[in-house]
Amino acid sequence: GVHEDASVAPDAKLDVSKVSILPNATVLSGASIGNGSRIGPGAVVGENASIGEGCEIGPNVTIREGCLIGDRVILHAGVVVGGDGFGFEFIDGRHQKVEQLGIVRIENDVEIGASTTIDRARFGETVIGEGTKIDNQVQIGHNVIIGKHCIIVAQTGISGSTRIGDYVTLAAQCGIAGHLTIADQVTCGGRSGVIASITEPGGTYFGYPARPLKENRRESMRIKQLGGLLKRVKKLEEEIRN
Repeated sequence: GVHEDASVAPDAKLDVSKVSILPNATVLSGASIGNGSRIGPGAVVGENASIGEGCEIGPNVTIREGCLIGDRVILHAGVVVGGDGFGFEFIDGRHQKVEQLGIVRIENDVEIGASTTIDRARFGETVIGEGTKIDNQVQIGHNVIIGKHCIIVAQTGISGSTRIGDYVTLAAQCGIAGHLTIADQVTCGGRSGVIASITEPGGTYFGYPARPLKENRRESMRIKQLGGLLKRVKKLEEEIRN
């Protein structure tokens, strides 16, 4: 049912006997909520937003206007879906805001961790694919498309208009530049910085800039050997001088 301290617009589409709206939650005009879904304390469901069946919307979650949430989606505390993308134009010496007109679409069986933010598209959709699991404090920029059954770990940032394939793993604190493509089944290790598209499926990448695992290991070994190489060079110089 709907708690007496919740606010539900008269034209919101829901069956009050089959949903749970907790204290101080707000459901705005035109929003729809599927059967079996639970809207946590202080959560806001924006105008014309849609939530599917069997969803768990945590405390203080914000789902902005027009965004679409599939079935069996879990949004943990503080998630923001559909905030404005970071878009500005520099005009007459000032940063002028570019209106963000798209939405976010989250497909079925997605789980999103606390304080993660997913920006609405400039036009069209930002998409989180079916079965994808996202950890806490992840930032996903406008017009990003993430495929199915991906794993995205804490503090990863994905810049605007990047496309992530299916079954991709991005370990903690990965940084993905904008307008890139990452192929299916790619794994990026922790703190990797991806600044160019990865078009070969199934590889494992590490480092900054992110490189294939074997190449990254060779480079790391070369760096470790520099100290010894410098000593040998100095010794040779001394022998030449003498």
